[in-house]
This record gives sequence, structure tokens and C-alpha cells, in this order.
Amino acid sequence: MPIKGTGMLMTSMDIDASHEQEFNAWYDREHLAERVAIEGFNEARRYVAVNARPKYLGLYSTATFDVLDSDAYRTALANQTKWSLTNIGRFQNMLRSVARITLSRGQGRGAALGLVRIRPPAEGADKLRSAIEAQLDPGDINGIISMHLMESDPRLSKPLTDDPAAPNPAARDWYVMIDGTDVDAVAATMKGRFNAAITAFSAELISEGTYRLMWDLAKADL
Repeated sequence: MPIKGTGMLMTSMDIDASHEQEFNAWYDREHLAERVAIEGFNEARRYVAVNARPKYLGLYSTATFDVLDSDAYRTALANQTKWSLTNIGRFQNMLRSVARITLSRGQGRGAALGLVRIRPPAEGADKLRSAIEAQLDPGDINGIISMHLMESDPRLSKPLTDDPAAPNPAARDWYVMIDGTDVDAVAATMKGRFNAAITAFSAELISEGTYRLMWDLAKADL
């Protein structure tokens, strides 16, 4: 598997320009290391949008999906630092997906990322997954090194900044990730690639976007 482990936490948000410098310092100097230090977390990666919204994206891979519903992770969420609480309170347009990596093809992780957000139908997820899988092999596509499918868990995928009781249709969304070495190659590969599968199985394309890697932190780096 190009991604080590089968669990993935994805967070994405905008931040007001007046707080952006502090937000980036907090993420770089405190937050990533705190999360990677949690038992079962393998790696964290930070991205900034090239052509996508929200602007900032974080991916945190875990050894298994169960790590994201573990006592260790819940304890970390319940004991945020003052600096964390200040910055989390400033998040805008936040997306948070607690997910399973159900498909992963290729080798390695790239400096460019394409993210396709799909809302699966209430029924027929298996057929949609199979149709996506048929388009998920990077093969010999220049500039593309790996592709992955991330399926959100509806029970756990709740933004930290919203009313937990509010309706959240995004909690069951799927995300196709396309890792590459070149943003233009990622954008070209992503464009329309999954449309036939989405249409055939009554899913909904929510968004497509491209990001560039800012930096990553692995457990071995701590």
C-alpha cells in the first residue's frame, strides 16, 4: 500500500488572513507533532491549495481505522492546548473526515495532490467502489505515482467547530486522492476521470481540487 496503514483523518479549513501567520506557526510548531505522537498515528502531511477550497488541507495516516476511535485519540481531542483551542476556534469552512482507506494503488506519495470529493448513493456503494477501482491505477500516466480511495465514517466525521447535533451530509462523503509529481499532470488526470462511475451509480460529484505539499512529518521524525 502506498499509504502506510488503513485509517485516515482529513481536515481542511480556511483561515482569515489576519490570523494566517499564527495559524501556520501553530500547525508547523505544535499541532502536527502532537497528532503524530498519538499511539497508532503514522504520518501527517500539510497541503495548501493550488486550485481548491478550502485553502488548507491536512492528512493524518493511522495504522488502522480503529486508532481514530481510540481512547488515545479521544484523550488528545479532550485535552487541547490553549494555542490549539485559539486556532481551532478561528477555522472557517471546516471539513473533517474520519475515514478508511479502502483502495490504494501505485507507489509513494507525491508533492502534488488531486482531491475528488464524491457523495455516494444511499444504496449501491459496492458497485460504485468497483467502478472507481477500475479508474484508480496510475499505470504509466506521466507525473502520477499513486491513487487512493478514502471512505468517511458517518458517525465519526464531525467538524470540531460546528454544532455536533446539526445535519451533516458530508459525513459520509468519499475522497479520491491522486498523488503526483506535477500539479498540471494531477489536474489533467483528475478531470472527468470518475464522472462515468459517478453518473452510472447515482453518486454526486461535490468538488475537485489540486493542492501542493507543504511538508510532512513521520513518527520516526519525532
